[in-house]
Amino acid sequence: MQNFRFLAFVILVIVSSKLAAQKAEQPHIVFIMGDEEYRSEESMPMMARIVKRELNAKITLCFSVDSLGTIDPNRKDHIQGLEALQTADLMVLFTRFRALPEHQLKYITDYAESGKPMIGFRTSTHAFKYEEDSTLSRMNNQWPAKVFGQQWITHHGHFDDGHKPLTKVDLYEVNSNILNQVKPFYAYSWLYHVEGGDWKLNGDCQLLLKGTSLKSNHQMNNELDKFPLTNPVAWTKTYTGNSGKTAKVFFTTLGHPYDWKDENMRRLALNAIYWSLDKKVPEKANVDIVGAYKPNNSGFGKKYKLHQRPIVID
Repeated sequence: MQNFRFLAFVILVIVSSKLAAQKAEQPHIVFIMGDEEYRSEESMPMMARIVKRELNAKITLCFSVDSLGTIDPNRKDHIQGLEALQTADLMVLFTRFRALPEHQLKYITDYAESGKPMIGFRTSTHAFKYEEDSTLSRMNNQWPAKVFGQQWITHHGHFDDGHKPLTKVDLYEVNSNILNQVKPFYAYSWLYHVEGGDWKLNGDCQLLLKGTSLKSNHQMNNELDKFPLTNPVAWTKTYTGNSGKTAKVFFTTLGHPYDWKDENMRRLALNAIYWSLDKKVPEKANVDIVGAYKPNNSGFGKKYKLHQRPIVID
């Protein structure tokens, strides 16, 4: 009987140790959404399901919600669940012109100062918008420029939104495993200006992808000397904040809801997540969509799916 109890104890210790090791290896990824134009409340959960399947990650989804707890990207002063950033291994940000209360914003800025990796999509060049006389106005332009590499400047125009691609995406000649099996493709995102004329990217950016606008109001207005038709659309960099800790950063100005239907966009994002977590990037990552992805088109107002509750990915 004693031998049996001892054997059972040994087995329990071994199993508990293995479970603890597996939990320690499981990355915690927090996706933060609050974007009333590009349906990040649809694209980010889709990507999160892929990440859950491929990395067995712990996923936390933080949505902008109304007073009834319903997803409402038009509400700019509240995102639920940001305290999850205190235990996160990776922050993925896709917000636009948020004015969060200071106690919520602090979770994001504290994470940025932690030295842990960050990923930003499209409107995170203008993730926040506080009144110019606010003590938080530094978040409008200064913070995204330092953290992600650029602030909001301009784009090449709202044309044919969702009806046809507006940007031709190509690879730079660069050795980066983030580009494993990423091929040139066409994006529905109209091209953001981030470099050229009076502007240049901030920090030690390594350019990955470039986009060429297929239809441009700046071309129509003879402004291509200031806003060229071709601009970087994806890069990596580092961010060293006041803490002195250095974080790995990936950013792309792509992110229209229809861009994510293209496997190259999904592979770019998934590869970047592997890279940011210091995990080996697969030669050809599996980016098959889990379930269905049928997003609404981009646009303002009530163009998002109504009466949706926050999603939990177990």
